[in-house]
Amino acid sequence: MWKAVCTVALLVFVSVPAQARPGNHHRHHLFQAMAFYGDAQTDEKIVSTRPSGCPHAFCGCEASLYRFGRIIPQLNLAANWRRFPRASPAPGMAAVRSGHVMILQQHVGGDIWYVHDGNSGGHVTREHPRSIAGYTIVDPGAASFALNS
Repeated sequence: MWKAVCTVALLVFVSVPAQARPGNHHRHHLFQAMAFYGDAQTDEKIVSTRPSGCPHAFCGCEASLYRFGRIIPQLNLAANWRRFPRASPAPGMAAVRSGHVMILQQHVGGDIWYVHDGNSGGHVTREHPRSIAGYTIVDPGAASFALNS
């Protein structure tokens, strides 16, 4: 009986190794930030589905509706948001990476921001905390921006 208990305990201990997976690092910081910044807006909410007039991949279209109040066809492509001047993270700025764009709303902590995130998964728009690590921050309100450049 003792051998069976020891064998099972050993198998349980050995079969649960710590695994470092991509994404866990940011998830850990997100949970830390949510615990530390309890008064910040940290809940996730679904605010809409794909807006009428937006393409199937609609993050850029949704971001232009949110930021400018209208669809700007050139901004339907997330990569075109990189034409705006670079900026520091602040509310109203856009976070852009290959194939995705979202609008910063409120700093949570570290590289975690509460964002307006069109097409954030499941073809819905969410407002939720996200890491901006790996994103380029741009200022869509910059007067010097020209869509035709």
